[in-house]
Amino acid sequence: MRFSIIGCQHGHIGIFIKEMINLGHECVGIYEKQNVKLAESVSQQYDVKLLNDMEEALEESIEIVGCAEINNKKIDVIELCEEYGKHVMLDKPAATNRVGLERLKDVIKRGNIQVGMLLTERFRSSIFTLKEMIDQGDLGDVINISMRKPHRLTPEKRPLWHFSKEQCGGIVIDLFIHDFDLLRWLTGKEVLDAHGYMAKNILPEYPDFYDSSSLHIQMEDNILAHLYADWFNPEKSWTWGDCRIFVTGTKGIVELRLEGDPLASKEELLLKVTNEEEFKQVNLHSPFLNITEDFLNRLAGESSILSHDDILTATQHTIEADEKVKVMNRFH
Repeated sequence: MRFSIIGCQHGHIGIFIKEMINLGHECVGIYEKQNVKLAESVSQQYDVKLLNDMEEALEESIEIVGCAEINNKKIDVIELCEEYGKHVMLDKPAATNRVGLERLKDVIKRGNIQVGMLLTERFRSSIFTLKEMIDQGDLGDVINISMRKPHRLTPEKRPLWHFSKEQCGGIVIDLFIHDFDLLRWLTGKEVLDAHGYMAKNILPEYPDFYDSSSLHIQMEDNILAHLYADWFNPEKSWTWGDCRIFVTGTKGIVELRLEGDPLASKEELLLKVTNEEEFKQVNLHSPFLNITEDFLNRLAGESSILSHDDILTATQHTIEADEKVKVMNRFH
């Protein structure tokens, strides 16, 4: 297939470019007129050209468009791709408010194109192995899932739109989209309610940028969950974010250290202890395909791990949580 990129505002789109090229597909080029520095870096990294005209990214032979546009502009690109009959693979999130969500629902309901999103966490070896363990009943019934996702901010390197609630969507929508998706996928249960807090402690010059959030989640079958994210991972940390997942079941508990532990290994770790087994590190199983292959399967009419319903549901949960979250502001 031939594919193009419209919008290169975040390096995440490199995942899609790399996986498509590795599968033998051809990238026609990248169209990005604002974040030129990042676009040039990505084009050099993957040896693809920069496009001067968006029409070049939508020419007839192109079948798929990758998109990492500013978050609140992604829905515009989705609708443009529908107009041109191009499938689209997005960086997250797909929508930043309820209006955008309804527009996304309309595109998907019309069924003219397939929409993918880089919800890549499902395809990490540690999380894939955790999913197998839960499905096999190794932990018994899941009682609680807690996800901790600190991120490094380095504000001087961020584009201005990152600090705008309107353009970015904010911490709940931007960062918890992965977590809401994983809660449903890992448990096979639906989210019933989410409530919590969003706090602002820094950068008064960006009045609607909030830097930390904590949500409590009620799920089907008596499952409780806690989601936490912030923009305070230290500059001297070995990683962009010391992200961890904790799962408690009736028979055992698991901890995932998604970026490893500098005292043990910089590779992702899965640690487990049960009523029958002492504490140990679990060997990880790799998923049999990556997120791009899964999306191409959907385009071919085959079964896929990540569906339109998964994307819509996770997006809706983030938007609903964002609407209900209570605000704490150090500067008010």
